[in-house]
Amino acid sequence: MKINQASFLMSNSTYQQCPKPDKPEYAFIGRSNVGKSSLINSIVKKKNLAKTSQTPGKTQLINHFFINEDWYLVDLPGYGYAKVSKVEREKFEKMINEYLTLRTNLVCTFVLIDVRHEPQKVDVEFMQKLGENGLPFCIVFTKADKLSNTAVNRNLAAYEQIMLETWEEMPQYFVTSSVNGTGREEILSYIDELNQGFKP
Repeated sequence: MKINQASFLMSNSTYQQCPKPDKPEYAFIGRSNVGKSSLINSIVKKKNLAKTSQTPGKTQLINHFFINEDWYLVDLPGYGYAKVSKVEREKFEKMINEYLTLRTNLVCTFVLIDVRHEPQKVDVEFMQKLGENGLPFCIVFTKADKLSNTAVNRNLAAYEQIMLETWEEMPQYFVTSSVNGTGREEILSYIDELNQGFKP
């Protein structure tokens, strides 16, 4: 898939205020500092479409981007929140949970995981919750350029071992780098494929 157009559309605090659910939609979510904004910018080849920040946890709303006037890319607030109060955390959790479970045109959620780290409980639990709710998702391992191929493969194997304790098979996954574009074409091809089968 070639990206000919990518623009910010709107930000909302509830799924009810999101655009009319008549186009396929793909959500990107991960823990703070996983490199989400950088990956989104790399996918659409626009430097500042999603706002990157030195302060983790900057995304606090449901942000819609309109791609090729054909589908929506959604930048969601992270989970495993950085420095926010309990009240704020509960507010984010409610907003994200309602969006993920009630947004009717959400085709797939891309769960971003920093490939440099051992499997984290918060990531595994988040994916478990998606599975229990029957919500389709893929794993996107980020920052692959920071490790050797051997180290990347070792960490992927560790994740697979953890996932196979509760899953019949390893969910679909992509290994990416926003620095050198690794995984970009694969993600776009996957989205293109899913778009073909979308029925509003």
